[in-house]
Amino acid sequence: MLMINTPTIIDPTFGYLVSDVARQLRKTFNHRARRIGLSLAQCRALLYVARQEGLNQARLAELLEVQPITLARLLDRMEAAGWLERRADDSDRRVRRLFLCDKALPLLDQIQDLSAEVRAEALSGLAAADQSVLMTLLKQVHCNLSRQERAEDLPAAFSQDHSDDCAS
Repeated sequence: MLMINTPTIIDPTFGYLVSDVARQLRKTFNHRARRIGLSLAQCRALLYVARQEGLNQARLAELLEVQPITLARLLDRMEAAGWLERRADDSDRRVRRLFLCDKALPLLDQIQDLSAEVRAEALSGLAAADQSVLMTLLKQVHCNLSRQERAEDLPAAFSQDHSDDCAS
């Protein structure tokens, strides 16, 4: 006789809760972004390029945590829509740099509005002081994990010689 274990209710541990909140935020934002004809990935790409005009494709793939070929397909669609253009790097023609087109500028305002809408929904019911504390704590957790990630990825001498922006 086959015994099927009924799953136990997952204890909302710190990691599970943070992961689930992030998943819900992505899902909610992606759903709302569809109203303006964008995906979450397109929104993120547009915002990164807006912040760092001339960003190269390889770095954007790292920031978005996607494979370069996946990003290339996304950028193909965005370029066809007239939102951005790829230009060869002056010193290395293999490197493609990304620049926003004028057609993308109104989208940036819409993306910011969507972000504010989703953030307000997520933080509803929290007092302003609690929202501030939450952001401070999440930033510290982010710094802790970023510091650990850098320590694991870099040679020991390098990581010891370079301070980070996080509070100790």
